[in-house]
Amino acid sequence: MSGGGQGTPQEAPQPAETAPGENMARRAGRSFPGASSDPLFTAAPFRMLLISLLSAVIGLAAGVVAFALYKLIGLITNLFFFHRWSTDFISAQHNHLGWLVIITPVVGGIIVGIMAKYGSPKIKGHGIPEAMEAVLFNRSRIAPRVAILKPISAAIAIGTGGPFGAEGPIIQTGGALGSLVGQIFHTTASERKVLLACGAAAGMSATFNTPIAGVILAIELLLFEFKSRSFIPLVIASTLATAVHMQLLGLGPMFQVHLMDFAIPRALPFYLALGLISGVAATGFSKLLYWVEDQFEKLPVDEMWWPAIGALGLGIIAFFVPRVLGVGYDTIGDILNGQLAWKLLLVVMLAKAAALVISLGSGTSGGLLAPCFMWSAALGGIFAMAANHFFPAANLSPGASALVAMGAVFGAASRATFSFIIFAFEITRDYNSVLPLMLVSVIADGIAMLFMPNSSIMTEKLLRRGLRVHQDYETDALSHVTVAETMETETMEKKLPVIASSTTVGTLAGRIAQHDPGVAGHQALLILDNAGKLAGIVTRGDVLRALDKDSSGAMTVLEAGSTHLVVAHPDELVSEAAAKMLGFDVGRLPVVDRADHRKVLGYLDRSGILSARLRRLQDEHVRETGWLKGFSPSAPGPE
Repeated sequence: MSGGGQGTPQEAPQPAETAPGENMARRAGRSFPGASSDPLFTAAPFRMLLISLLSAVIGLAAGVVAFALYKLIGLITNLFFFHRWSTDFISAQHNHLGWLVIITPVVGGIIVGIMAKYGSPKIKGHGIPEAMEAVLFNRSRIAPRVAILKPISAAIAIGTGGPFGAEGPIIQTGGALGSLVGQIFHTTASERKVLLACGAAAGMSATFNTPIAGVILAIELLLFEFKSRSFIPLVIASTLATAVHMQLLGLGPMFQVHLMDFAIPRALPFYLALGLISGVAATGFSKLLYWVEDQFEKLPVDEMWWPAIGALGLGIIAFFVPRVLGVGYDTIGDILNGQLAWKLLLVVMLAKAAALVISLGSGTSGGLLAPCFMWSAALGGIFAMAANHFFPAANLSPGASALVAMGAVFGAASRATFSFIIFAFEITRDYNSVLPLMLVSVIADGIAMLFMPNSSIMTEKLLRRGLRVHQDYETDALSHVTVAETMETETMEKKLPVIASSTTVGTLAGRIAQHDPGVAGHQALLILDNAGKLAGIVTRGDVLRALDKDSSGAMTVLEAGSTHLVVAHPDELVSEAAAKMLGFDVGRLPVVDRADHRKVLGYLDRSGILSARLRRLQDEHVRETGWLKGFSPSAPGPE
């Protein structure tokens, strides 16, 4: 335990002469968050303004990058499938290449494999797990080359027929832009995380024209927090990126959807069944994707060639089902508008899912959202048609069921259920879609949690690298308890760990050696003057250092200890007290009256901090006897 050097009995340390127990944090010039004299605290409004301005720049840039990638995909698609120079975004399914359609994706796979091997392996995959890794394990730092290579590799993969969407690469590229801005300026890791999330949210918003979903996705998958410091910049970035999308690509949503009949409340029983099916589909798809990745790992060839091998499998499927080629926004629109027969829906669902797992499992570059939307929307459409066949009175809308399944499957697979409830709603902008979306999505999420309790399609890759991601959002238990509730106070049975200022070090050492109840079990003692007021603090380390200087032990504890104290107040949150402990590298805090900083009210050490956490654990796991005795445990106890 550190030497508990403290400052004068005030909220912040003073530049006074240090005592022998001076802590390392002070010598290093550190300051704790939340102190009234902390320059970071007093500058918070300025920092918020700065981060908001930077988020505006990032939002505009991400909108432009999304448009540029959109056009680059169109250019490559036209060059490879139609042999013409045009940036118009067109579906590759209308090509006339014949058997050459098998070879075309292979060319893109070879190029992407070379880029991954000699450029950066971070371009592999669908982008969001890589952004999560940067936030959680790399202090939100993304290399500049990723910001350049990721969109280019994705454009090549998609433009040569890859069954991917542009949103994943745009999210990662936008995140990389935010990270680079954060690295250019002097920012904290938390501020850099916010900027990275702003770029990711802007990328999502600029791709699909869904600003609310973009913000929520960044919160659910990257930030895992809801604070003003992050929410305000996120909204700014997402709003401006969407404005760029509207200016460059039009005002409407990505998918033009006709008016749907969601049949609420008549169809609720069918939506319950659809939720179960969607949850199983999300789990099965996630497991299948990573199973295919495992099979590629076993291939006796250099991983540079894996994308080409996956692309060959894609080409064979595309020869028979051309709709699997490219992003497939047009096919998604056809499904949502109920324009495809059930046989074609079944073919699209199976072929797109197979093409996706083979291609993405090979380690190429491309987004997961759009292709997953396609096959899951087809699943929803098939469900509605089957329900109508066996239950004619159901009269379900295939488009409505397709939309609901589209949001539910990916929400469950990614554990970003709220994001995709909002996403699907923003696509239709029909409030009637909210109830079925909510119901089906949470049921699907529950099923996915049952079968994949510790990972998702986004985090499984990180988990395999030994990087565990806790995706649940919850408030800090230390922020709900005050110091007064956990500090030690003087009672009839227990005294505070105090000692008179005139006591010698030798006397104290003797009491410690004799296991005196007044000092035993405490690593530090509060020093009180003759008036009973707080004068300092002395730790066992201070006693040892004093005895090294003077073996006679004649030095007083006031001379040996520290008179420059960091203190807590009873009405402070435990989180604030813990921040002081961490910031000043001390293990205990005297608790004093705000009006009189020398009046001791209590004593807070690390066990007091942990007791707040223990209270949360007890709230979570300890059952209490209920009113219905027959349905309650005989005694409260852990689950």
